[in-house]
Amino acid sequence: MSGFAVHTLFDVFAWMAAGMAALWLTRVEKIAFPPVTTELGYVAALVLGAGTGAVLFGTLNMIVSGVPVVARSIEGGIAGAILGVELYKQATGVALRTGARFALPLAVGVAVGRIGCHLAGIEDFTHGTPTTLPWAHDFGDGIPRHPVQLYESAAMAAFALVYVVQVMNRGTRWIDQGFYLAVGFYGLQRFVWEFLKPYGTILGPFTVFHLLSAALVIWAVFMLATAQQITTSRSGEAHDRSAAEI
Repeated sequence: MSGFAVHTLFDVFAWMAAGMAALWLTRVEKIAFPPVTTELGYVAALVLGAGTGAVLFGTLNMIVSGVPVVARSIEGGIAGAILGVELYKQATGVALRTGARFALPLAVGVAVGRIGCHLAGIEDFTHGTPTTLPWAHDFGDGIPRHPVQLYESAAMAAFALVYVVQVMNRGTRWIDQGFYLAVGFYGLQRFVWEFLKPYGTILGPFTVFHLLSAALVIWAVFMLATAQQITTSRSGEAHDRSAAEI
């Protein structure tokens, strides 16, 4: 099976795993999320934003790296989805915070999808830089490299596990603000792994995804901080678990 076919297959697995995670939250754990997140317009904005961001940042990174081809990026998809949803909400007057539904699906989807990136081989251009570490992997060119895809997969799987435990224990902060935590953690770990990738730099030692990762972390910290302020200001009111948003 070609690397492209393997990658595509695991993309399907990733979407399936994300869907199962979403169902577990609502059907098993009985967590309610804002109904707007299942409306056609909202979903369309999310998908369109994710697709646009994935291609835009993936292609930009390849151009900067000296490989001018069209490509896709998981991180670009995350950023694009956030922007797409925020624009939709502004256009339709939705004031609720709606991202909580996507915290676990995001973590699980990345954890599964990155395995496909690893198995796709050298042509996928998601491999790491050369290393002599004992767990180095030869992606087909005879050079042992960091399996950074598996680093990212393991990191997001660990986040997913912690999130699941928190949800089962009814950790309100994790349920309400889990998406910000997921995005912030994703951006932080991705920033670290970028130093182990052969991508071209765009600002000093930093790649396109270093800058995007930093932007996601800053956004997540801001959203967490303002969410805390909202919670404090409403301390005398009934707390609605479903009010969590991108």
